[in-house]
Amino acid sequence: MSDVGLESACPDVRDEPDGILRVEVQGDLTDDRARALIRALRRAAESGREVLVLADTRHTGAIPASARKVVAEELRTAHVDAVAIVAPSFSLRVVVALLAKGVHMLTGRPYPQQFFGTEGEARAWLLAQQDALRARRRPVP
Repeated sequence: MSDVGLESACPDVRDEPDGILRVEVQGDLTDDRARALIRALRRAAESGREVLVLADTRHTGAIPASARKVVAEELRTAHVDAVAIVAPSFSLRVVVALLAKGVHMLTGRPYPQQFFGTEGEARAWLLAQQDALRARRRPVP
């Protein structure tokens, strides 16, 4: 865990000891909350760490079109290594899939994301992504 002030940037983001950024939006995602959330992810990336996001959607309310637009625009300039989404509704699955495709088309960067029924499954997948990222960065002897 690195102390880069993520929780002060956005109370919906918690930096966990294993290096995972836990995002939990309680209620509706407003435009301002969406901007703050992406700002926190950007701050994490700027610190030089992996940006592995566990998004717990069990208590997330509506995501209006304007907030979806904010997320799509902001993600174009934010680096995210992997996103694991826990307990997504069907509509959230559709929105996330469209956002991921849009970000990939606009930036050329992959946007690895998966949907999970439990937090444990999501965390295991993110930690495997973290291991793979670190293995790719190791110098070849």
